[in-house]
Amino acid sequence: MKPFQFKEFAVHQDKTAMKIGTDGVLLGAWCALGEYPDTMLDIGSGTGVIALMLAQRSDAMTIDAVEIDEDAYEQTVENFEQSDWGDRLFCYNASFDEFAEEMAEDEEQYDVIVSNPPFYTDDFESEDEARNKARFTSSLSFESLINGVSKILSENGVFSVIIPFREEASFVELAKKEGLFPKKVCRVRGNETTEIKRSLLAFTFNETSVEEEELVIEKERHQYTDAYINLTKDFYLKM
Repeated sequence: MKPFQFKEFAVHQDKTAMKIGTDGVLLGAWCALGEYPDTMLDIGSGTGVIALMLAQRSDAMTIDAVEIDEDAYEQTVENFEQSDWGDRLFCYNASFDEFAEEMAEDEEQYDVIVSNPPFYTDDFESEDEARNKARFTSSLSFESLINGVSKILSENGVFSVIIPFREEASFVELAKKEGLFPKKVCRVRGNETTEIKRSLLAFTFNETSVEEEELVIEKERHQYTDAYINLTKDFYLKM
């Protein structure tokens, strides 16, 4: 299987159940970086693509990733090492709950946290355990995700996530309970006529008015909108 070639890095994905998809690239391109972030974290790295995009977009000295699945962890490490930013990228093989506990105890904090979390509910679990782990909330519930983030996000930090649109309202409510408030929301449609499928959300500890926007990916099959091209052109080779 050939690696997926981006403009400034390549991503091998032969070992991991979760291949590169639009969601991860959208989040990596869209997520808020705040002002001069020094430390960043990608929760559930999969191939490491989002962390690599963060490295390309910023000068942050510490870009960490955490991944529970061993094969995906190994894939992430390999992709980090083969990139131009290997000295700034580091992956931990652990569950996010454990990781957040440990970091909180050491008083380690992150200015930017991103996650493309698993999100099909358990009704759809497939036979493939690795894919299940990557796709399903049973391996990392939204509650655990938000709770962990609230412990290790710096005071002025930003937490960005991509989730199904139908989960948006309940996710925002869960976040508010942990003192995190939406700052930016981008709702994504495949094309003009389809329903909104995904929500990109950015949260901070400061309650402010919410910037809302909508993004349409395609005008027609394989013809991308200007907005989508502008968002992803620094990454995709053919944009």
